[in-house]
This record gives sequence, structure tokens and C-alpha cells, in this order.
Amino acid sequence: MTNFIPIFPLNIVVYPGEKLNLHIFEPRYKQLITECFAEAKPFGIIYASDNKINDYGTLVNINKIAAVYEDGKMDISTLGSRIFVVLEIIKSLPNKLYSGAIVNYPDNAEYINLKMMSKILKDVRQLHQLLNLTKDFKKPDEELTSYDIAHHVGLSVKEEYELLELLQESQRLEYIRRHLAKTIKVVLGVENLKDKIKLNGHFRELEGFNF
Repeated sequence: MTNFIPIFPLNIVVYPGEKLNLHIFEPRYKQLITECFAEAKPFGIIYASDNKINDYGTLVNINKIAAVYEDGKMDISTLGSRIFVVLEIIKSLPNKLYSGAIVNYPDNAEYINLKMMSKILKDVRQLHQLLNLTKDFKKPDEELTSYDIAHHVGLSVKEEYELLELLQESQRLEYIRRHLAKTIKVVLGVENLKDKIKLNGHFRELEGFNF
């Protein structure tokens, strides 16, 4: 399916199913949000980097406008819906301050791989433990997908976008698995270094080397 959507380029990546709160202050996006909310229409968030709008984005729905201030700025709650691919950017629209895009919606396999996810969650929790973090995913483990955990494994924004481009759940989980393997190795190295530094200056009981 191909259609037109208003777009909101941002330096973030949003995933399907993700709840996102935004503070809207630019006139063009105040207009976009006001119109989309009044007409119950979604809009697209596209990852923008290095003065460039990328090809993949996520359609989001406005759940509510939480606050509107005297100057017209607003706080909104949104929910990610589905992945889209940009076919054409329409920078200027009649009587609109914001831009739009012609997009289509690629097939996106989001089936749950319990076996692979179980192994990845073990690594996620090891990483969080090493970093003294706690995270409640607010879902049972068996209902979690790659999109639920992607923001919580230490990916850069660029890496989060690379994950967005992957349209098979098995590919996304493998991407996260490889990232975690590298990251945990680095963090363990830092922890070992911290332990060595702590030992410096202490009395240490060491056995001599026999030769």
C-alpha cells in the first residue's frame, strides 16, 4: 500500500509498539500535531542525521495531547504503529508549514522467537547487572520482541536505525545478540580494570613463582 503522510524528522529512532512523549514547540509541528489529532490521522517520524532524511521511518498515532501552553506549545503522547519506506519527500505543501512524504509499508515479520529471545534476555540482564541498572519491560518475557528491548541494550542512534531497516525478527534479534556479545566483553574489561586499580596500594598476598 502506498499513501501520503505528514512527516516529522527527528534525530531519534522510534519502533512499532513504542510509547513516545514529545514536547512540540516549532510552529510547523504545532500545526502538524493539531491537524493530525483533530482528524485522528497518524504521522511519520523519520530518523534525520547529518542534514539528511533517511529512507525508513515509523508511523505513529497520537494517543493524547497531555498539555497545551499559552504560547501554543504542547506535550503529546504517541504510539509507534508500523514501519514505512519513503518513496518521495514533498517538502512544500499548500497552506502547510510542515512537509510530507509518499511512502509504502514493507512486509515486516514480527513473530516471536522464544528460544532466541530467552538467550538474548539473559545477556541483556547480565549487561544491566554489570551496569547496576534495573529495567522493567512491562511485559512477560514470552511477549517481548526485538522492538521492546532495542533501546535498552546500548545501541547508538545509528545502530538503532540499522535495526529499523531489518524486516525480519530473526535478523533483528541476531543484530542485538552480536551487539550484546561485544558490549558485555567491553564492560567486563572495564570492570576488571576497575578491580586492578582498586588493588593498587593495598597489601596483597601473592605466592612466589617457583623456578
